[in-house]
Amino acid sequence: MEARRINIIVDAMGGDNAPDMIVAGACAAAEKFNVEITLVGKADMIEPLVTSDKCKVVHASEVIENSDVAIDSIKAKRDSSMVKGLIMLREGEGNAFVSAGNTGALISAATLFVHRLKGVKRVALAALIPTQKGKMMLMDAGANLVCKPEYITQFGVMGAIYIKKVFDVENPKVGLLNVGAEASKGTDTYRQAHEMLAESGVDFIGNVEAREFYSGVCDCLVADGFAGNIMLKSIEGTAQFMNWHLKRAMLKNAFAKLMAMGLKGSLKGMKKQMDYKSHGGAPMLGVAGNVIKAHGSSDSVAIFNAIGEAIKFAESGVNDEIVSHLAK
Repeated sequence: MEARRINIIVDAMGGDNAPDMIVAGACAAAEKFNVEITLVGKADMIEPLVTSDKCKVVHASEVIENSDVAIDSIKAKRDSSMVKGLIMLREGEGNAFVSAGNTGALISAATLFVHRLKGVKRVALAALIPTQKGKMMLMDAGANLVCKPEYITQFGVMGAIYIKKVFDVENPKVGLLNVGAEASKGTDTYRQAHEMLAESGVDFIGNVEAREFYSGVCDCLVADGFAGNIMLKSIEGTAQFMNWHLKRAMLKNAFAKLMAMGLKGSLKGMKKQMDYKSHGGAPMLGVAGNVIKAHGSSDSVAIFNAIGEAIKFAESGVNDEIVSHLAK
């Protein structure tokens, strides 16, 4: 069967489990989604791992490590898998780029080499989080620690467009993460962002407190990257604690073990819903190209799902609509 006319560029050297898990996930995705995938990295390490004829390898001699300083590394390592892959994306050699590598370097490199969309002030990371009603987008998840009100407003606009186009939500609701529901709550930045979001053309529902997060009160929750990243890490930590606590409770005695057997299917489903591997990667919105940031500890399943997310991003027309909306 002829592959779909989609080519996903993958940073094969990015992440804690590269290149083995990255290549395994990419090959599985190429076969399942029937797309072409370009694996960028050290050819001698990647080629023996490739199991799909829909995957090709482009050699890159350098690797940006997690310990590298973001802006220094992307300037010094121009032949790194990350930089080379992003330049390929800019030159139209692929429809999307996926990396589990250094987050700061990826944000800097995407901004420097692929550039921002016309009218976009700041690129933002958009994390997809499970809620009682499905998925919610949290942004910025850590790209911009300090933000002006107009940046936060643009996050809401970009997030609403992504949810509408990719998840087919007709009228996405946007909330502003804050310390209280009243419009007067928060810092000057947040009060101004509240006013601007109300006039931005999105369906803005006002301030949302962190405790309302899982209720699914909105489809997109916006904040500066400082608050957003703390929120994201708190969610990850809570999920790990719940998993630990449930395991202890289920092994407490014979009766608990018996009850656990009856609940095994439900608990497995809950664990899967809370696991980052099931939700692919975080779209990087505002870049003039489709970029997905996968979790640094991604295994083959997480990479497979991140590539699935990248395909939806590439086929959605999100970036064109963001430019159109901001122009108005």
